[in-house]
Order: sequence, then structure tokens, then C-alpha cells
Amino acid sequence: MKEITLLFTLLFTTTLYSQVTIKGTITSEENESIIGANLFLKDTYDGGSTDENGNFEFVTYESGEQIFVVTYIGFETLEKIIQIGTETVEINAKIIEEANELNTVTITAGAFEASDEKKAVILTSLDIVTTAGASADITGALNTLPGTQTVGEDGRLFVRGGAAYETRTFIDGLYVQNPYGSSVPDVPARGRFSPFLFKGTMFSTGGYSAEYGQALSSALILNSQDLAAETSTGLSLMTIGLSASHTHRWEHTSLSASGTYTNLAPYLAIAPKQNIQWDKPFQGTNGQVIFRHKTSETGIFKMHADATRNWFEMQYPDLSDIKNTNQLSLTNDNYYVNTSFKELLSDKWTFFAGAAYTYNKDFIREKFQVRAEEQSLQGRATLTNYINEKVTLKFGGEYLKNVFEEGYNSEDGEEFLTDLNENYTSGFAETNIYFSRKFVVRAGGRLEYSDILNQWNVAPRLSLAYKTSDYGNVSFAFGQFYQTPEKDQLRYNLDLNFERADHYMVNYQIMKGTKTFRIEGYYKKYKNLVKFDLSTPSFSDNSGDGHAQGIDVFYRDRGGLIKNGDFWISYSFLDTERYWREYPTAATPSFASKHNTSLVYKHWFPKLTSSMGLTYSLASPRPYNDPNTNRFNAGETPAFQDLSFNWSYLTNILGHFTVLHISANNILGFNNTFGYRFSSVPNDEGDYESFAVKPPAKRFFFIGCFISIGQKYSKDNGVTSN
Repeated sequence: MKEITLLFTLLFTTTLYSQVTIKGTITSEENESIIGANLFLKDTYDGGSTDENGNFEFVTYESGEQIFVVTYIGFETLEKIIQIGTETVEINAKIIEEANELNTVTITAGAFEASDEKKAVILTSLDIVTTAGASADITGALNTLPGTQTVGEDGRLFVRGGAAYETRTFIDGLYVQNPYGSSVPDVPARGRFSPFLFKGTMFSTGGYSAEYGQALSSALILNSQDLAAETSTGLSLMTIGLSASHTHRWEHTSLSASGTYTNLAPYLAIAPKQNIQWDKPFQGTNGQVIFRHKTSETGIFKMHADATRNWFEMQYPDLSDIKNTNQLSLTNDNYYVNTSFKELLSDKWTFFAGAAYTYNKDFIREKFQVRAEEQSLQGRATLTNYINEKVTLKFGGEYLKNVFEEGYNSEDGEEFLTDLNENYTSGFAETNIYFSRKFVVRAGGRLEYSDILNQWNVAPRLSLAYKTSDYGNVSFAFGQFYQTPEKDQLRYNLDLNFERADHYMVNYQIMKGTKTFRIEGYYKKYKNLVKFDLSTPSFSDNSGDGHAQGIDVFYRDRGGLIKNGDFWISYSFLDTERYWREYPTAATPSFASKHNTSLVYKHWFPKLTSSMGLTYSLASPRPYNDPNTNRFNAGETPAFQDLSFNWSYLTNILGHFTVLHISANNILGFNNTFGYRFSSVPNDEGDYESFAVKPPAKRFFFIGCFISIGQKYSKDNGVTSN
């Protein structure tokens, strides 16, 4: 659904006039070529990077006065006003070394960063939404990176042998209670948030900063955009719904409002062949308000409010006899508010404070009924002290109040109630010490208290990096990570401890010109996992354990090998076993595959004003448990394969910038199976019957038309028409 985000935002950042080439050379004050400098037109996504000779060249459809920006780690950011007409613009510039920033060495162990303004990143924000097969979903794009697992029946992030609940999402440092839309088993969920809400995305596959906690495996850290670039209005028509938005920009303030209606019924009328029997296809409404205000030259206040309601009815297999189905319906209401304030107190001190509130309600009806309500309120504050050129110190604390209430009514009328109240408190401190331009150490720790467990923990973290050459560095990371058991376990037994995972990682990364290569080995040891017998879940304890180890490899070339082409290749090897939950013996979890590979290719066709993308994904078989055999989790699914495609055409309708977009997944029609569901009781012959878990449809296609009616902000008169 949120493929709209890519195209809708492109409307706000691109103006379809004549194509103009911008080229030149970037050097240092000593006339040395700057290799891999990031350059772009401010408030657009037009730009590129310098090659091995410091040269660059890119095309733009912008016109008039623009700000040309050059960024390179260890150097001051250069901003230069240029005029764009109809002729080629040539820019030869020198950048100045940053005397007070010794971050020419970067800690890369476990870290994949997506940003629009930094050099040492793996992806940009635009990459996230233009990846074929991702459907503009952050999780979909991240699943093309090494360390992730393809779990098509779930849709959430599974990282390095970790379950989905072990990856936590943070927006502006604040934990997100419900980052995915509500769903039911075997129907994949989607992320709730658009990638273009964020100026930076840090995806940690492990060993992440002490600033964040309550995630055994991985942290997805999202930093929201600042002031909107311009005043604009957008309209969208899609095969799955429609939307409208308006953004107004003043000198120090911006306000955005949008509304979206989604309905799968028209799409299903065109493509009725589905693996799900819908009684009432998925429908949803969403409203969003975003307010940003620059409180001073160095301070900014942000507020993001989001309200969503989704519902559907379908025929779902009866788990006591999977030959039959029952009508299952789900209604979800979700409200989310995130506010934050950041200010530079002095040359050495930065202050941040934020608060978030979430309300989520699910109502599920089948032969049983479930009403679940969850609320959370969080506050957070941090201080950063830039002690000197080589040392920074960051410390802070947070408090989270969470209330979960659930009522379950069984088929025979029995009622079961769950009422969980959590008061979670934590504090952290972390320092970065640059011993030289080649060697940096990040050391810290985190203290956490869970009221529901009545338990404390102390989690040390350590990372270091050494720059081995002008282009490469090696990193190491270690950390202890704790997480409160899931509510499904706490509803039966509160006498549990934190689950724990210890991470060890070593990484080598080289970035030279248009090319990036990285390889990382890791070992993860699980301790204190929740363990129970399926017949007596109330007798659970923390006797479970496990491990995950493997190697991740990534290579990317941004236009060096193929002009106007961009591709990356990722591969992951995973060896993991767990003895946890109801497992009678240590075994590979059903969500883990040993081998995962992705190949992503993107190409820009200047003469056609079009872009094309292809993504091929391959995952080796995953285990599943067949109760008709004596061996646990000994079954294997077929290998997973998918080839996805997208195409975007930039044009104008009645003078308004327009994007026409089409995308499709599994265009070759691979017959993917994610596992098998078995009846809970045997049939008359003593066998447990089963059905294959398939994608909702063998293929899915999307067509959208996105029209922008926009105005650009001008400091002289507020706004000017395009």
C-alpha cells in the first residue's frame, strides 16, 4: 500500500522541466582529489558522488536558484548557490578539512545506515522506497540486506536467527509499540510508517549502542525529517485506494496533513485468483498530521500524530480440522503521537527530550472472540557533551508505562482475562574516544529495571574501529542485550527473568568511489530464554538457550560499472539452534533459513524520464515440524524465490508534475510455500492433516498515478509558484 510514499514524495521534490547536466570536480585545499564525496541539490534527491579522480556528473530537472551541497566525512559541509538554466552547469570546488571532527574512522560492525546527507552510508532514503519488491515498505527494503531472513507469511524483520519480537523500532529515540499493522497468522503484516518521514535510518543487525535497549537481536532506529521543503498539495489514485495531502511551509514552521483510504475490493475484481478467501477484503483509513517548528537557530520542535483503522473478514482454516474453514474477522484501531525537542545549549552541550503515546485495540472474532487493548506512554531525555576534539559523552534516561488488557471468550463460553502493567525505567551512558584519525573506541553501559519482573540488569557495550587504509576499516563490537519476555508468556507466569543475548561481531568494510564492499562474521549466544511444556505453559521458566552464528557479505556499485545503473548483492550464511518455548529439543527455528541471497538492480533512462528496478531473492529451505513424524522440526519447505519489477514514468498532466508507476512481484510465478499448518487433533486414521502456507496471491501488481500541485518556499516572499 505505501508504495505511494515513494511516488508521492517524488512529486514534492522534482519539477519536470528540461533536463540539465551538473558536473565538475571536488578537491581538497591541497588539490588532492576527493573520492566518494556525497553531493546533491538541497531539498531534492538529485545528486551523486565523486569518482576516483574527484569528478562527478548527474542530471536534474530543477531550474532557477538552487543550493549545491557537498558533504564528506572529516570535512566541512560546502553549500554553494547556483543558477540552473538550460545549459550544463560546471562546478569545481574545494572543501576544507574539519579540524574539530576526527571521525574519519567509522564504526561499521552491525550497522547499516541509510541517510541523505552522509557519505559513509550503505543506502539512501530514496533507495529504501525504490527497491523493487519492497512496495515502499522499510522492512521490504531491509530484507535485501545481509543478516535478514525472508519470512513471507509474517512480513516483519527477522535478523540473524532472531524472532520478529527481538527487533525493536525507535523513532527519534522513542520505542514504537506497534510498528506493524495488525494481522493474523499466515497473513503478512506491513510497516505503519512511510520511509520518507525520516531523514536517517540506522538498521543495526547487532551490537547496537547503549542508548537503546529491550531488543535481543536488532534495532531499527529512525530519525524524522525536519521542516518540510516547500508548500505543496498531492493527489493519488491507485489500484488499492486513494489519498490526498497538503503541506504548508512558513519561514520557521511547516504543517502537513494527509488522509488515505485503502480498499482491496477493486483490485480483487481485476485479480480474483487469491490464496485467501475474502468475505470482506481489507479496508483501511488513515489520517496524519505533522508539525515542525524551528524554535531557534539550533533548536527544533516536532510533533507527529497518526490515526489508523483497518478491518477485514476472511475464511480461515479450522485448526482442529483444517479441511474446514470458519469466518474470521479483525478490526484494528491504532493511535500514535510522537513529540520531541532538540536544542544546542552551548558549543559543547546538546539537549534532547521526547515523549510518545500509543493506543492499540484489536478485536478478533472466529468461533472465539479476542479483545486486546494496549497503551504505552514514554518519556526520554538525553544530554550530549562534546568534551574536546577527541571525546564525546552522551547520557540519559527513559521511563515507559505500558498497560495491556485482553479478554478471551472461548467457543464454549469460558472467559479468560489478562491484565499486565509494566513500569520500565532505564539509564545509559556512552562515550566515543578518538585516539587518532585511525582508531576510535565507543564504550558504554545500560541499566534497566522492569517492575513487572521486579528485576534489574546491567548491559555493557563496547565497539571499536581501526582505519586500515584511505578507504577501508575494520570494526569489532560486543554487547549484552536484555529483553522482557513477551506478553504471551507473561500472561501465564510473572515469575520470570529478562531474556538475554550476547553479541560478538567483527567487520571489514571498504568504500572507494562508487563501490562498497563489506563482510562481517558474528556469534550470538542466547541465555535465559523462556521454556515451557505446551500442555502446561504456566510452569514456564528461563531455562532455554540457543546460539546463532554466520557470515554476511555485501557489495554495491553505484553507476561505476554500468552508466545510469546501480546494483547491490547480498549474501547471508546462518547456523542457529534454540532450545526454548515448547521445543522438546534444540532445533533450528522455523523462521530461519541457512542461506539468503538478494540481487537488486536499478536503472535510470534519461531520454524516457523513467526508472526501472529489478530484485531477485533466493532463500534456502526452512524447517517445519510435522507431528506425523518422530523428529522435531525435521521437515523442509521448498526454497523461496522471487523476481520483482517496478517502473516509474515522470511526466506532467495539465502542467502538474505527475508520476505514473507500476510494480509487480514474483513476475515469473514461482510456487512458494512458507510452511505447513497441521490439525491440532488426528483424523480417524491417526494422521494429522495439513495445508500449505502460501503467499496471499502468487503475484501482486500495483498501478498508481500521483499528481503534485506544489509551490516552493522563498525566503523573500514566503512562497512562489512553480
